[in-house]
Amino acid sequence: MSPELVRLILDATLETLTMVLVAASVGIGAGLPLGVFLATSRRGELFAAPTLNAVLGFVVNVTRSTPFIILVVAIVPLTRLIAGTSIGTRAAVVPLTIAAAPFIARIVEAAIREVDQGLVEAARAMGATPFQIVRKVLVPEALPGIVLGLTLAVVSLLGFSAMVGAVGGGGLGDLGIRYGYQRFMPEVMALVVAVLVVLVQAAQTLGDRLARRVNKRLRNA
Repeated sequence: MSPELVRLILDATLETLTMVLVAASVGIGAGLPLGVFLATSRRGELFAAPTLNAVLGFVVNVTRSTPFIILVVAIVPLTRLIAGTSIGTRAAVVPLTIAAAPFIARIVEAAIREVDQGLVEAARAMGATPFQIVRKVLVPEALPGIVLGLTLAVVSLLGFSAMVGAVGGGGLGDLGIRYGYQRFMPEVMALVVAVLVVLVQAAQTLGDRLARRVNKRLRNA
């Protein structure tokens, strides 16, 4: 393996990690509160707002049902507005974040809805406010499921980050297309796939361990 190829792989891996970490961080920041609201705002729930719940749910469903590569192309004007460009790592973060936030919201919503409602009723009976119930009951109890869901989101983002390489998004996907496909260098394509497999495996292993640790703490509490 030539030093030049090693440098290309390392640079592309760093770009991919940057895209994924930034998109995941912003996506969690937006998706976590959105997911909590979707899980607690139906009729008769803690923050009852059924109309707003339906509207936000529709927006989330539309975004999630749009194929990612179409989403990337469709929001090019927005990407240029936010990032100042439509190509490169910085631009790729915009569609990755927009794809991640609703996905994370649904993950959080599903995890919170799995919490035993008896715990919520018990907290209400003791005079806890809705915000206290969310902070001290719902989120802690749903945390193992949320961690596993966020792991799935990060793994999905790794796949999406490779996909944006098809439109000049940078990272491992861009490297694989420019060198592995367009320049007929199968060894580069094989290396890109191998690095992506390693990154996915590392993310999944870390997420599984963290979820087990969180679950163990809850059981011992």
